Amino acid sequence: MSTAKGPKFLKPDDESFASERDAAPTDDHVTSFVFNAHQSLALAAQRDRLPISPYRDQILYCLESYQTLVLVGETGSGKSTQVPQYLYEFGWHTKGLIGITEPRRISAITLADRVASERGELCGETVGVAIRFISKCDPAQTKIKYMTEGILLREMLADPLLTQYAVIMIDEAHERSTLTDTALGLLKKIARKRPQLKIIVSSATVDAELFRDFFNLKPRGGGKDTSVILTVEGRMYPQEVFYLREPCPDYVKETVATVMKIHRTEPKGDVLAFLTGQEEVLRALDLLREHQEGRDDMQILPMYGTLPNTDQLKVFFTPPKGVRKVVLATNIAETSVTIPGIVYVIDCGFVKLKWYSADSTTDSLVVVPVSKAAAEQRAGRAGRIRSGKVYRLYTESEWEKLPEHTPPEMRRSDLCSTVLFLKALGIDNILRFTFPSAPPAKNLLACLETLYALEALDTNGSLTSPIGYFLAEMAIPPMMAKMLYMAGQMGCSEEILIIIAMLQVQSVFSKPASGQAAIRARIAKRNFEVAEGDLITLLNVYCAFVENGRTKEFCGRNFLIYRNLKRAHEIRTQLMSTLERELNVPLLSCGGNVETLCRCIVAGFFPYAAYLHHSGVYRTVRGNTELSIHPLSALYTEQQPQWVVFCELIHTTKLFMKDITVVQQSWLPEIAPHYYHKQTVRNRE
Repeated sequence: MSTAKGPKFLKPDDESFASERDAAPTDDHVTSFVFNAHQSLALAAQRDRLPISPYRDQILYCLESYQTLVLVGETGSGKSTQVPQYLYEFGWHTKGLIGITEPRRISAITLADRVASERGELCGETVGVAIRFISKCDPAQTKIKYMTEGILLREMLADPLLTQYAVIMIDEAHERSTLTDTALGLLKKIARKRPQLKIIVSSATVDAELFRDFFNLKPRGGGKDTSVILTVEGRMYPQEVFYLREPCPDYVKETVATVMKIHRTEPKGDVLAFLTGQEEVLRALDLLREHQEGRDDMQILPMYGTLPNTDQLKVFFTPPKGVRKVVLATNIAETSVTIPGIVYVIDCGFVKLKWYSADSTTDSLVVVPVSKAAAEQRAGRAGRIRSGKVYRLYTESEWEKLPEHTPPEMRRSDLCSTVLFLKALGIDNILRFTFPSAPPAKNLLACLETLYALEALDTNGSLTSPIGYFLAEMAIPPMMAKMLYMAGQMGCSEEILIIIAMLQVQSVFSKPASGQAAIRARIAKRNFEVAEGDLITLLNVYCAFVENGRTKEFCGRNFLIYRNLKRAHEIRTQLMSTLERELNVPLLSCGGNVETLCRCIVAGFFPYAAYLHHSGVYRTVRGNTELSIHPLSALYTEQQPQWVVFCELIHTTKLFMKDITVVQQSWLPEIAPHYYHKQTVRNRE
């Protein structure tokens, strides 16, 4: 328990951690939601009920005997909250910090708060948390430190061997994000130099052997293994698996038909159906409600990452007697959450993944066949309470053709930030760096080309000075960092700093569901929108917010989200102090010169340029990919401009450009002559 002398209180309405851009999930299969089945019990009783509780001694023994422990357990087993406390109670904190990395900021914050509560303290004492732009850690007191993977990587820049840490725990490693794989690759190098550093890789069942073999550092001539797997077992029952005889033309309709067949012919038990995204879940929901025909013997619930927590909570409750619960979920229900009561699983055979195109140097979400490992993970959801049944909406011959594993994000995403970071660490030969899964050569080449175009790398592939080091130092994407660097030279760094801060938070515009409020919100938004695009619109919103005293009343009148604007103001302040203190970039204002701002935006985002094709759609200059303006853009209802640059792409029904700025064609070869040049195209008969 805490030995603090006096009580500490937080002021009401403390929103210091609210609304980072990925605090709320932005895609359908990621959630920040955690369900606690024993909420009503005392904290000590809740800890004893966790599946990991009987494994305390085995975990400590494995860490004493091996350098790396791969800890496998289902979501909700208690790995993230209990293992750091076991290590603290056993005295590991006397050897150094116990660090736990999380893939999302909201996870780090909520877990740190939870562990601090279990210890009877406030976050920031023995248990601390560090996320981008914010740290609640006491150098003298903090022994258990929750952080995002990005923070750990940043600490490696100052302390490459992580000498202040005794234990590093990589949580949710099965998500295999780019940051996770980068951290794992670097930890393997550190482990060779620091045998006393203990590493815990917390994972779902899919990649346990891969992680164990990756960290096994035993000598070539033989010797003792340095890594081991420990599985926290939940009770599993066998499942029967059924395949289609013939392929189905529409797996959403087939899912609905299978749900109705189960409901009519199978004994009681809840149903979990996997689909690829929010649109498919809602479509299946509507079809099933039509089939219900007024009967109330089936409770149909959606489950996807952007669903509000109150609605996500409904899937965990037991339905009324005589009612079958049907959950329509994205692959959020594969590993992120465990829904009780599931007996029947329907697997559509597809999954939505982020995929990088080296030709157009852009990311987009695409639907691809599921892997065997992911299909087995889905099937495992049917064997929790009794033997279950799995219905796969594809033929057995197609099952044999599926890939063994889902490609990790490292193999299918933009690597600019990763390469920049490794270069800053002094790892010059990226091709020889040991990743858990090596990225494709063409992706690395495209990323090196982009960094060379941004003038972060020279012709030898080394970091340039000062631009390369500036981009590596800033905790923002390379294109935003280049825009900020150029802003210092173009005399508009104050405005660009505001735009970057606004891009770090979720949308600042409130969107009422329907009725008069939705109409008034749209009118209020129009007051800020300008023909130059979304980034200048965001600048207008922030300036109006500051001019009106940064009050909630102003936000309420104009349908703006106060906590997001407040957070943007804090980020701007922190970035400003970094620029002045460490990077010596002058803070200058262009005095409302919009052309200067737009030219500065082009200086950072020139690789993401698109033009209006004569067919009426936009096409990227590089790769010739068809794009559309996002419906939430300020330009959606305006006359379509000829040339634009965008900050990111979103793929739903089409490939949409987001955060768009209108530019002049002549600016591209003028500002980035090394990347663009004009040429005359002659029609060939």
